[in-house]
Amino acid sequence: MNFGNIGFTEILILLLVFVLFFGARRIPEIGASIGKGIREFKNSLRDGGETDEARPVAPPQPGASVPGGDGEPKRLNH
Repeated sequence: MNFGNIGFTEILILLLVFVLFFGARRIPEIGASIGKGIREFKNSLRDGGETDEARPVAPPQPGASVPGGDGEPKRLNH
């Protein structure tokens, strides 16, 4: 399949099928929802670079109580 030679007639036919399938009133709604989805995806890519693993964790303060901190490592009972 070679999609490099799509002409005006083919685009017009696809647009007509699209209008008949979805209706003329729904096309702006579909376009808006696609645009919103693309914007949210771009924002998640931009803001999603920082994960919980990348955030620095402050070391415990000396003398601070640690849950279960009796000095012994926690052992799992099998």
